[in-house]
Amino acid sequence: MIRSELVQSLATAHPDLSPRDVEAIVTTFFDEITERLAANGRVELRGFGAFSTRARDARNGRNPRTGEVVEVDAKRVPYFKPGKEMRLRLNV
Repeated sequence: MIRSELVQSLATAHPDLSPRDVEAIVTTFFDEITERLAANGRVELRGFGAFSTRARDARNGRNPRTGEVVEVDAKRVPYFKPGKEMRLRLNV
């Protein structure tokens, strides 16, 4: 499901909200998650899962086109761990 499909599904499920309101809610939701992760925090949604970040060390990579060795800087990457309820629903 892509973002526009999510907005459309929520707008259909809640006809009392305009599509513009639903878009604002979805945008706020994702912005808050992003801001928390950028602040090195964690976001936990009970029954769904937890978003956090993990550190990746600097390393040497390769340019796939030329095979040239390229230095890749250290960075933080987002990580998602599904909750127990989600795992149970997926593995019925």
